[in-house]
Amino acid sequence: MSEKIKMEIGQKFPLTIKRLGINGEGVGFFKHNVIFVKGSLPGEVVTAKVSKIHPNFAEADIVRIREASKDRVKPPCAVYELCGGCQLQHLSYEGQLREKRDIVIQALEKFVPQIVHNTEIRLTIGMDNPWHYRNKSAFQVRKMGNEVIAGLYIEGTNKLLNLDDCLVQHPVTTKITIGTRNLFQKLNIPIFDGKSKGIVRTIVVRTGIQTEETQVCLVTTKKEIPRKQELIEGIKQIDPSIVSITQNINRAKTSLIFGDETFVLDGKETIHEKLRELTFDLSSRAFFQLNPTQTVVLYDEIKKAAELSGKETVVDAYCGVGTIGLWLAKEAQEVRGMDVIPESIEDAKKNAKKHGFSHAKFYTGTAEDWLNKWAKEGFIPDVVTVDPPRTGLAASFIKTVLKIKPKRFVYTSCNPSTFARDLKELTRSYRVDYIQPVDMFPQTARVEVVAKLTLKK
Repeated sequence: MSEKIKMEIGQKFPLTIKRLGINGEGVGFFKHNVIFVKGSLPGEVVTAKVSKIHPNFAEADIVRIREASKDRVKPPCAVYELCGGCQLQHLSYEGQLREKRDIVIQALEKFVPQIVHNTEIRLTIGMDNPWHYRNKSAFQVRKMGNEVIAGLYIEGTNKLLNLDDCLVQHPVTTKITIGTRNLFQKLNIPIFDGKSKGIVRTIVVRTGIQTEETQVCLVTTKKEIPRKQELIEGIKQIDPSIVSITQNINRAKTSLIFGDETFVLDGKETIHEKLRELTFDLSSRAFFQLNPTQTVVLYDEIKKAAELSGKETVVDAYCGVGTIGLWLAKEAQEVRGMDVIPESIEDAKKNAKKHGFSHAKFYTGTAEDWLNKWAKEGFIPDVVTVDPPRTGLAASFIKTVLKIKPKRFVYTSCNPSTFARDLKELTRSYRVDYIQPVDMFPQTARVEVVAKLTLKK
């Protein structure tokens, strides 16, 4: 077997890009070295220049594109290469959907290669309009000289990029952010400097795509804001959809957006949003899917995989505010959900009551603890559905599932790597009927999957 050739920073060489990495960068191989090249696409031949060397791979920049991909397009965003919020605007949308499926396949090949050729891995479900889909923005606020700016940090730096437009944000969120930023300038509101001085840290805007209700949350270092009433009245004039203005206090030196204390400055405490016939009340800090249009598509795929006839008992593990469990409730005999966050469970209970689902119950605690307790009482669910965080399933939860053996297991994941890792364990007792990729975040490298697993005979 050939040895790797030692490389140096600044070294240049021609490189053929074989595939996309999980973060959207092109991946090629030079003298048995793995090279990641940001901005390159599969099938392209580029002149690469080494920028960083790691123990198992190197990073390189594009010096020149020698042979361009037929899927390469001009990014429509003027600050695309600086922002870092999107990774794939230079790839046609058709190409994005194809490569996202390939990212899933790559993860499977690493962890469970035996199922890749024996499992139906479906084409990625995309959006009719893959732009302006995000219902929420959180833009940091700083001062550059005498100008108040609001935006995102340039990738890999602590320099804030002022944004006057964002092609993946719902337009009303951008309009309100810019209007609020301008009010800070006009009223001379003290802006947080990122260290210890100033008041305003972040502008958070969330809009109901279906209900057209919008909430503005000002994240500040302390409660007192000079000229607060003028500021509130000014924000209310920016857009008629604004029905809630709140303030969150975050005094800590942290990269986290929110602190623990939130209160209403004007209007309602929550806004409403709909997912088909289900409605949800959303407070400033409540988690909700960032792409409600595609969330309906995702949840319908979960429902298909669950194969409910009205007689099944369902457990919604990692349930959050209960959205998936409630999506399945009409076709289930009983739904039980659990989550470790008490506030989420309280919201889930309220949502179930509001929609008249008396057969949907929600519990605080880990899924494995509740499943083990219920198993001792004689309750084994027919279907378990999960949508865990990017870190994937807890090993103790997988162990519990393999012990109690529900008939069907529906795994929804936003991270192909941890999904494939977990399949390695789950396939000891389950066969994977199919895997359905869903594009929840067009123009980014992220991809969601829904997998239907059935207990082996």
